[in-house]
Amino acid sequence: MTVRLYLASTSPARLALLRAAGIEPILISPGVDEDEAVAQEALTLGRDLTAVEVVTLLARAKAEAVIGALVDGEEIDGFILGGDSAFEIEGEVLGKPHEPLVATKRWRQMSRVGHGILHSGHHLIDHRGGRPHAGHSAAASAELTFADDLSDGEIARYVGTGEPLEVAGAFTIDGLASAFITSIVGTPSAVVGLSVPVLRGLLRSQFGVEWHELWNIPSAPSDNPL
Repeated sequence: MTVRLYLASTSPARLALLRAAGIEPILISPGVDEDEAVAQEALTLGRDLTAVEVVTLLARAKAEAVIGALVDGEEIDGFILGGDSAFEIEGEVLGKPHEPLVATKRWRQMSRVGHGILHSGHHLIDHRGGRPHAGHSAAASAELTFADDLSDGEIARYVGTGEPLEVAGAFTIDGLASAFITSIVGTPSAVVGLSVPVLRGLLRSQFGVEWHELWNIPSAPSDNPL
């Protein structure tokens, strides 16, 4: 029997990753004020949050925000996944730039420094049977190396496309910025916003669910059965 996955996100990148891995999730927008959630947690702790703490906090907040939600009039019956990403460079934790000037500044910094770390947080809630049970979190990180010869013109044209404005760190490896990233050390899917191996590990180790139990997209027929 197939186990359903509910994705507390509207990220096209996360959706594409899951589809490529054989899973068609049910999307639910979490509606979380990310800046407010981080500010409140920092106030509670009395210090700034680390990058891993930020992505883990927000992943959990997003997953918990959709608990009890109805999808087409029906209760959630499966697992809820929340995810978040942040980029760390020179000890600074960066989220989405939103503004072109901010994105431009970040790309100049990335080209100058040459490397940074992308962190992705995951929170998985067992909501089988229409009610929430246990929830578990995990994070994954990957180090990226950027081209050190980017011109102001290249940066300006890239920022002008709008692609980097609403993504963590102001870049995507599955889009136009792929030409500016020279190497990745770590799980590539974590850089896109969701570590597929981490999700598989959470399902198996914490809930006893095998990865293939979530597969609900038929495999394309092979031209060569051998």
